[in-house]
Amino acid sequence: MKPFSQYLAESERTYDYRIKMCGNPSTELVRELKSKLDQFDPVKMGDIKTTPVQVIPTDFPNHKNMPVAMFDVSFRYPAIEPQIKQLAQLLGWNPNDIVMLTARHEDGLVREYERIADENKDLLKDTDYPADTAEQRALKKDYAAEPHNHAVLRNSYRSDFTVAGGKTPAAKTTNELPQGTKSPMSKIARPPRPATGAQPRG
Repeated sequence: MKPFSQYLAESERTYDYRIKMCGNPSTELVRELKSKLDQFDPVKMGDIKTTPVQVIPTDFPNHKNMPVAMFDVSFRYPAIEPQIKQLAQLLGWNPNDIVMLTARHEDGLVREYERIADENKDLLKDTDYPADTAEQRALKKDYAAEPHNHAVLRNSYRSDFTVAGGKTPAAKTTNELPQGTKSPMSKIARPPRPATGAQPRG
């Protein structure tokens, strides 16, 4: 049977992280950083590992052609990334060059990257494309021609279509409409003029 202390240790909750540093931190710097991490009551701290030089290091997009050093830790107390950055800064390390991720999340990303890479590894090998049609060959030839020799500039493409309903007669302007020759006032029946002193009625 397992001793009670072992059961107790296995039942304790731990917080697993992966600390990553862009560049090549010295052995002394890593040792001092691990020493400062004792405040989180570590259960274990893994050895540091370094990746090959990467064009754009993972998790450090502002750097180019740099390796990444990393090590895993398990704490009894939770930690947050700003705390780790502050500890690194106290040791003279640029806080922008260190990150802390949960180990489970980081491992999941690695597995996902590996799965995608495995699915896409044969894509570039399949180069049996169908032969170009006559139209495609003509378009390629036209595209490769001198700019002033493109078919569209030589008016090779013409639009030949018929408007439904036939031709529409030309519209008339107001100047072409028939104009009246009589004033509309000429047809009004005017009342007789009223009598005046000069021309009395009767």
